[in-house]
Amino acid sequence: MIRKYGSISGFFLGILSIFGAFLIEGGSLKALFLAAPLLIVFGGTFAAVIIGFGLDRFARIFNLIRIAYFPPSYDLNKLIDTFFEMSVKARREGLLILEKELDRFEFNFPRKLLRFAIDGTGADSLETMANLEIQALQERHFSNAFIFTKMGGYAPTMGILGTVMALIMTLANAGKDPDMLIKGIATAFIATLWGVLSANLLWLPIGDKLKKCHLEEKHMMEISLEGAIALQNGEIPMILKARLAGMLPQKEQSKIEL
Repeated sequence: MIRKYGSISGFFLGILSIFGAFLIEGGSLKALFLAAPLLIVFGGTFAAVIIGFGLDRFARIFNLIRIAYFPPSYDLNKLIDTFFEMSVKARREGLLILEKELDRFEFNFPRKLLRFAIDGTGADSLETMANLEIQALQERHFSNAFIFTKMGGYAPTMGILGTVMALIMTLANAGKDPDMLIKGIATAFIATLWGVLSANLLWLPIGDKLKKCHLEEKHMMEISLEGAIALQNGEIPMILKARLAGMLPQKEQSKIEL
């Protein structure tokens, strides 16, 4: 539960800390939520993404945001136990009996690898195919994360652009009312605030989170590959389990009975 909602908790903690400090110092939230700075920062950032990556890639960023805040979870202990139980059954009844057990895997990758192993695919071919898929996955995931890294660069620039525009308008009317001049200068920097805030509290953390999600999925795929090859080679069940458990962090290894 903590892992699942950690990103959301961190986001709200950041919002509470920043805006809370602003309020403590006597600021007004109404002064921050002005339409023009928000439009310049977020509209400009989205426009830059569309220009740089295309409308189809831009349309996917909202689904990527959902994945970042609600990432899939991989129960690697359960995955290893499943491979162990299948290894015991395969040594007793043969590898072909596992064809009926494929649905026990929660994810498609281990199911696919084991299906190829049952069909007689060689270990080298199985490993080559799996590594190609892992490499393609990495390029696709890092490409998605790169969009948010770029957004983290676009947003502060758009904020500065909004500030410069507001200052130009403020100074153009400088001779009318000194109070309006002071208010205009203060308002001008709101665009910079939103640019820096959105970059460091939204876009860059989402990019980092997507990279973390990729590493977790890649780890699941690597364990699945080792398990499928060990099953294909008829490895002793306890040796198989120990090998797969060795791919986990020390803290997680202690949870697996060997």
